[in-house]
Amino acid sequence: MLKHVSNGYVGQKVLKSSLPKVKNDDQAAKQFEEGFNISRGTMRFVGFFELIGSIFLFMSFFGKIFIRIGTVMINMVLGVAILKHFKAGHGVKGAKEAIKLFVLNIINFGVTFRKKS
Repeated sequence: MLKHVSNGYVGQKVLKSSLPKVKNDDQAAKQFEEGFNISRGTMRFVGFFELIGSIFLFMSFFGKIFIRIGTVMINMVLGVAILKHFKAGHGVKGAKEAIKLFVLNIINFGVTFRKKS
């Protein structure tokens, strides 16, 4: 049960961050272009990728495959986000949320390979 709560938490956080990107929000686009040198089109693509990944995490009740797909999709984005934060000079403090979600996702991914006892 805890893994479903954890997947829901990560999915909710990622879904919330993906919506401005998917909606092509001007403020989000400006922030991405100035802070990370990422174009508006790339931002929207990343937003859709996060959205789909979070939907897979919400579907974790239906099977481990959904957790695995959602985790891989989201962690690809989070990994790049962590690197971009460091490259932009934000350090650990700026990348803290992305690191937290990345680690939590890694744990959730690992649990899917554990055999039931």
